[in-house]
Amino acid sequence: MASCCNPDIFTWIQNLPPITQWRAGSMSIFICSSPTSSHPSLNFSVTKNLENSSLSISIFADFNLPVPLWASKPLTINSKSSKLFDEATISCLTINVIKDVLNYGSNKKNPLIRFPKLESISGFKDIFNLAFLTLALLICIYEAPADLRSACLNSLKNQLTSCQSRVASKSLMKLLGSNLEEQWMRSLNLAITNWIAEIQATQRGLVMKTPSPLFSYAIATFGFWKVQLYCPVMAMDLVNSSNPCADERLLFSLNYHQLEGVIQFNYKVIVQEKWVDVMVNIDNIRCDIKRLVNETLLNERGVGADDKHFPSRISLQLTPTIQCNVLSVSVSKSTDNPTREIGLERSIETSFDPPNTFLGLKVSAGETTTVSMKPWKFEQSVDGYSGTLHWFLHDSIDGREVVSSRPSKLSLINPKAWFKDRYSSVYRPFTRQGGVIFAGDDYGERIWWKVDKSAMGKTMEWEIRGWIWVTYWPNKHRTFYTETKRLEFREILHFNIC
Repeated sequence: MASCCNPDIFTWIQNLPPITQWRAGSMSIFICSSPTSSHPSLNFSVTKNLENSSLSISIFADFNLPVPLWASKPLTINSKSSKLFDEATISCLTINVIKDVLNYGSNKKNPLIRFPKLESISGFKDIFNLAFLTLALLICIYEAPADLRSACLNSLKNQLTSCQSRVASKSLMKLLGSNLEEQWMRSLNLAITNWIAEIQATQRGLVMKTPSPLFSYAIATFGFWKVQLYCPVMAMDLVNSSNPCADERLLFSLNYHQLEGVIQFNYKVIVQEKWVDVMVNIDNIRCDIKRLVNETLLNERGVGADDKHFPSRISLQLTPTIQCNVLSVSVSKSTDNPTREIGLERSIETSFDPPNTFLGLKVSAGETTTVSMKPWKFEQSVDGYSGTLHWFLHDSIDGREVVSSRPSKLSLINPKAWFKDRYSSVYRPFTRQGGVIFAGDDYGERIWWKVDKSAMGKTMEWEIRGWIWVTYWPNKHRTFYTETKRLEFREILHFNIC
């Protein structure tokens, strides 16, 4: 039997004996338990049903009277197989687990899930265990009794954030494909948002570290680097806020969103006569703020879907981790300074009043100045052998950086301010969905490293660190509340110098 601290559910069910050898109607294993033996545990159970030759899989809280929390669809037993759980049965159970994870999200459509043969999937045991532990986490958040929830949630969180699970998560995301991956992460981060909300409601005033701040993974293949990341807005670090006591309806709308980011680079290795150039170009940088619940709920409990955070600054740092072979790093110029169109108009108006007025002459003067600016400013910098890329959003009225400034109260109530109707205005600095996309055709300037030829044939390791800021200024909702949050991520990529 697997350890109760880190259960290997896949191996356990694979080693179950034939039903004819069972001494009882069911067999179970710990998933997690409370610190003391006097408290209940969360268990995984397999139950036989001899009437229709099927198995039932369930999760239950092991009180004196067991409390059922989840059950799978019945799984047919293959009498011709030497294993109780053959490949077809395991595949059905895996799809059942994945669908139930997705069903905890706001998208209730029944997804079509197809897998290749399990024997062709590398590391399938870890993929299955990760999917099952994710389902167990969601069940614990939504279904588990209060005296079991806290200890089991912390145990499951530690298992899901381990190095083994991080490797398995990359394989699971590849297996699901991008569309189901997004649904998976929205379902998971909705649960985490609810978990954080519960903690904050019961521990008001305490400074706490959020349970799961970020999920990210990276791949390097075919001259291409990619980092994919997801983070609930509620789990991001608060940088500043105008008032800690924003109204609850507004906070509901702000908190029930997540940041979805994609960082893509193209890289090329060029062998010169005496050194090797490693050149990295921007392919696509995408940041979106996506809702975790449906619009109906945002309208009922919040202030609607139009009031949410927007990306206000992005910084990426690329660094070779072993630098003994690196000779130099170079960056291209930053984008030009913001376009300024200044038009100055002066006018004087005069008029005569009737003779019985005191002066008889009125004079008025007027002056108009117009300024036009690009909303996003792009810069590059070098720190040692690290190349850094920065995108800053600026207020198009006064030119100040949004991330480090606050709008005046007068501008907050001005219906024509640039940040009002920011997702529908023709002058919007975002996509209609509220995100940003920086493509290589606009920000195609590259970073390149000169590397000694002794690195030829070796694998080099690159670190990608990133910081993303999101800001809220009022959009449709009437409020003076503003805030900025930030997340940080770090990923390691490997590629061959050849």
